[in-house]
Amino acid sequence: MSLSLIGIIFVQSFFINNSIENENKNFTLSVKRSLSLVSKSIEEMEFRDAYSKLQPYLNKDNKVDSVKIRKLFITTEDDINDLTIVNRSTVLEEHYKVPPSLFFEIDADSLNISKLTSERVTEVYSNARLDGKKSVEPIQRLREITSMPIVVRQMYEDVFKPLLKTIPIYKRITTDQVELYLNRELKDEGIDLDFEFGIYDEDLATKIQTQNFEMSNAYKGVPIFLDNNEESSYTLWVEFPDRKKYLLSSIIWMIILSIVFTSIIIIAYTSAIYQLIKQRQISQIKTDFINNMTHEFKTPIATINLALDSIKNPKIINDQEKVLRYLGMIKEENKRMHAQVENVLRISKLEKNELNISKERHELHDLIEDAVTHVELIVEDRQGYVKTHLNAEHTSVLANETHFTNVLVNILDNAIKYSDDAPKIDVYTENAGHNIIARIVDQGNGMSKAVAKRVFEKFYREHTGNVHNVKGHGLGLAYVKRIVDDHQGHISVESEKGKGSTFIIKMPLIS
Repeated sequence: MSLSLIGIIFVQSFFINNSIENENKNFTLSVKRSLSLVSKSIEEMEFRDAYSKLQPYLNKDNKVDSVKIRKLFITTEDDINDLTIVNRSTVLEEHYKVPPSLFFEIDADSLNISKLTSERVTEVYSNARLDGKKSVEPIQRLREITSMPIVVRQMYEDVFKPLLKTIPIYKRITTDQVELYLNRELKDEGIDLDFEFGIYDEDLATKIQTQNFEMSNAYKGVPIFLDNNEESSYTLWVEFPDRKKYLLSSIIWMIILSIVFTSIIIIAYTSAIYQLIKQRQISQIKTDFINNMTHEFKTPIATINLALDSIKNPKIINDQEKVLRYLGMIKEENKRMHAQVENVLRISKLEKNELNISKERHELHDLIEDAVTHVELIVEDRQGYVKTHLNAEHTSVLANETHFTNVLVNILDNAIKYSDDAPKIDVYTENAGHNIIARIVDQGNGMSKAVAKRVFEKFYREHTGNVHNVKGHGLGLAYVKRIVDDHQGHISVESEKGKGSTFIIKMPLIS
C-alpha cells in the first residue's frame, strides 16, 4: 500500500510537471509567432508609409523624364467556332525624380522612382463572311489595366531600406505603435496577459520601451527592421510579469483536484493504518482484561469451593462457629465477584449513555471526607496515612453523591494499591476563579509519562515492573474520567516514576 501510494504521488507529480512544461512550450511558441508577426507588421507599416508618400508622384499627369512601352501580340484561331482571338499586352514604364527630403534627411539631389502600368486586351473577331469580307470590328473586347506596386516594393527593398538604417529608431516607430501591434498579435494567439517590452540596439537600450521594462526579466526577443540580408542590430524584447501565474492558471484545477484526491487517499491510508494499530492494541488490552478477569474470578470461585467442601465435612458442619466463618467467606467472595461485574456493566452503561446520573448541590469537602472514611482503615492497617488540607473557601458543586464519592474512592484506592511501602496520601483543595481544584497526592510507585497519557483508557494497565502483582482490570480510572466529564469537570495526572502521582480534579462551582 505504501509503495502504491508513493507511486501514485510520483505519477501525479510527473504528469503535472509535464503539463506545466507543455503549457510553457505552447506559450513560448505563441509568443514567438506573435513577435514574428509584429516584426512583419512593423516592416509592412514602413512600406505602406513609403508607398503612401510615393503615390502622388506615381499618379500625377505631368511630364515624365522618360517613358518606355513594351507591347506583345498573340493571335490564336478557333476553328470550331470560326473565331480569331487576339491577345495584346502593353507595359508602360514611367520614370520620375522625387526630392529625397520628402522621405529622409539625406544629401542626395533626387531619388529615381518608377511606375509600371500593365494593360491587357483580348479581342475576339468573327471569321464569318458578310458580303464576302471578314469582320473588321471585334465582336467582344476584354480590357484589364493594373498598376504595378511590386516595383515600389522592389524600390523599397533596394533603395529605402539601406537609407532607413541611418535614421534613429524613434523616428521610424513609436512606443504606442509597437504596443498596439503586440497587443493585437498576442490576443490573436489567445494570450490576454499584461506585458512590458523594449527595443535594444545591440546591447544598448533605445527610447522605444515601456516604463517598467527590465532587460534582466526579458522572456523572448525577435529582430526587427531586417535589411536585405535578413540581418538587423535592433531586437524587440518582451517580458510577462505574470507569466508563471498564467501558466499555472491553465492547469490549476488539475493540480487542486490532484492534491485533494491524493490527500484523501493519504488520509484514508493513514486512518486505515491507525485503525489497524488501534485494533491490535485493543485486542491485546481485551486479552489482558480477559486474563485478569479470569484470574480475579478464579480465586473467589476456588475459595467458595473450598469453603463449601469444608462445610460438607461432618466434623465442620456441626461446628456452628466454623460454618458461620466459611459462610462469611463465601459471602465476601461473592460480593467481590459482584463488584467486578458491576464495574464492567457500569462502564458499558456510561458509554451507551444509559447510566442515569442525577445531580444535586453538594459540598465537595463533605464528599472528600466521606471518601476518606472508606479507605482509612485499610491505610491504618498498612501503617500509612491520609491527610486532608481543605483550603478552598467555596466548595458547592453540582454532583451525584454516590458516583462522585466512588470517583474519589477509586483514586485513593489506586494510591494505596500502587504504594509498595506504607501509603502516604495528602488531599488538597483550593479555589481558582469559578472553579474548585482538588489534588490527591501520593508517594507511591508513580508512572512514566507514556503511561500517564493512557492511564484513563478503558482496560489499560501498565505492563512494566511489578504492576502485574496488583489486581485490577484497568476499569477504575476509565470510570473516574467518564464520571468527571459527565459533571463538566476535568481530571489529569502528574507523575514521575518512583516519586508518586498527583491526580488533579477541576470542578465548576455553583452559586
